[in-house]
Amino acid sequence: MNIQQELNKAEGFKNLDLLAKQVVEGFIAGMHKSPFHGFSAEFAEHKIYNQGESTRHIDWKLFAKTDKLYTKRYDDETNLRCHIIIDNSASMHYPEMGSFSIDRLNKIAFSALASASLMYLLKKQRDAIGLSVYSDAYDFYAPEKGSERHHQMLLSQLSNMVVSKQNSKETDTYKYLHEIAEKIHKRSMIFLFTDMFQTTVEDTKLFEALRHLKYNKHEVILFHVFDKEKEFAFNFDNTPKRFVDVETGDSINLYADTIRENYKVAVNNYFESLRLKCGQYKINYVEADINKDFNSILTTYLIERQKFS
Repeated sequence: MNIQQELNKAEGFKNLDLLAKQVVEGFIAGMHKSPFHGFSAEFAEHKIYNQGESTRHIDWKLFAKTDKLYTKRYDDETNLRCHIIIDNSASMHYPEMGSFSIDRLNKIAFSALASASLMYLLKKQRDAIGLSVYSDAYDFYAPEKGSERHHQMLLSQLSNMVVSKQNSKETDTYKYLHEIAEKIHKRSMIFLFTDMFQTTVEDTKLFEALRHLKYNKHEVILFHVFDKEKEFAFNFDNTPKRFVDVETGDSINLYADTIRENYKVAVNNYFESLRLKCGQYKINYVEADINKDFNSILTTYLIERQKFS
């Protein structure tokens, strides 16, 4: 079987690059009504002038319009290194879908489009981008680079990831995070997209791996990807259903109403413990509900980028 031909037959994103551009441009348009108004639509091509820098590259035309000092960026500038990590385990492909759009995404498609949108901003900022994808194996690794060819290669990998079919196997997230941490040597901003479904080991090992990612003064942002309506609120109609664990294959037959309240309490406690542990380990925890837009993802990037120095 030719895997690439099979992927080409599958429905997925028709044009991930175009969708990412649409997401980012919509976000930038909305920035005028947000606390980031000062960036203006030109922020992606400029950086704020810092006192003591050379005045050689100040954009005086932009100063005339904004009354603020910005310096121009150039193609050979790389101001930030960023590594995106995506959990591509079977649970991330919930709910199963054939095709995707901005308004119709499962967890893996949300992660892919969010990553592509971050990559679009990073490329505009002349920053270097790397990518790691893991499932029940370390599926893909690309070091941080800033070229257009590298960018297109990463987009292709994201698109293929979305339509790949994952077998029902458990994923040792902590194992691959340790491997990824060993590959990132220079200080970087690290974005991790995962649903945090970890059944085979205690949480301690997972957070040990996240602490390993912070080694060498990396900044780690955990995007907790989930379907809030189904996976948090357990909003299913009260007809008999079989619920199947896509990673272990275990199943249970039940009526949703009989366990909904107890389920919500248990999940809320788990999510709250994740937030507390991330705070303890100085990891930025961001809720990423696949039913919402990407504003929280992109806003987090802008905040973290301003702090990164």
